[in-house]
Amino acid sequence: MRTPKDQLPRFLLGKHQLIMTVSFAAFFSLAFLLISVPLINNAWFELGGGEAFLFTVVFYLISLSIVVFSKVLLYIKRNAKHFPIYRYILWNVAEIMLIAMLYCFFTVEGDKFGIIDLANKEIWRLCLGAVVYTSISLGVPYVLMAQYFMIEERDNTIRLMNYGNVVSDVPLTPSEEKRITLFDNNGVLKLSISPDNLFFIESDDNYIQVWYTDASGELKKYMLRCRLKTVEESFADSDLVRCHRKYIINIRKVRMLISEREGYVVDLDSDSTPRIPVSKTYEQAVLARFNSRY
Repeated sequence: MRTPKDQLPRFLLGKHQLIMTVSFAAFFSLAFLLISVPLINNAWFELGGGEAFLFTVVFYLISLSIVVFSKVLLYIKRNAKHFPIYRYILWNVAEIMLIAMLYCFFTVEGDKFGIIDLANKEIWRLCLGAVVYTSISLGVPYVLMAQYFMIEERDNTIRLMNYGNVVSDVPLTPSEEKRITLFDNNGVLKLSISPDNLFFIESDDNYIQVWYTDASGELKKYMLRCRLKTVEESFADSDLVRCHRKYIINIRKVRMLISEREGYVVDLDSDSTPRIPVSKTYEQAVLARFNSRY
């Protein structure tokens, strides 16, 4: 299945990426708060002590909780069939607007109880300033982290190329057809396999195990540090098909697709490989690819 052009790169919704984004945004916004408070005259943030300082701490913690809750929801939504880029942008904009509204609420309530002295300041100007302030506090770290992960993913991406001097099922020749080449998370080429010899790839925490046959026909397993999601996205238009959260199969190696009570399982063209389960999430995609090939 071809990935829509407007589809959000799924690695941006990974657990590691979201945790790092929240952590960086928290530290960035705190640093921005410490630097900017003495320089702006339309904020009621207080860093010295007293009730206003307590108000500031509570506001910061609630804002951070909103961001964390939002990112947890994003993580839950990561497996949605179609999650376009614009939805991700709007999601983050909604976070910013919600926290800006929270600032306005704290401003009104603080003035009402005498914790905050607004004097003759206009509320709408404070709220407008809150939108600008929150946009900088969250928008900047979000953009920076997204760019960082894009660069990291580009460097770690698995590419279809020809290479020598790597672990391979057969010796490589300059005129050889494109092969499936696997890079680790440091961007180092580790494995090169002919598509005809690759059976399936299995996820093992932060590693993947690649099951393939060598030149003598012996089934072997090779482990490298890489994410299964990277494999899925890099080979979206190839014979490698995601069938389970833990497995990617080579559709050309499927001998039989068996329907069982719990769902489908894949019987590969080797008696030495186990049957691979097909989860409900990927069932239709696997059936479509299997039917189109056979």
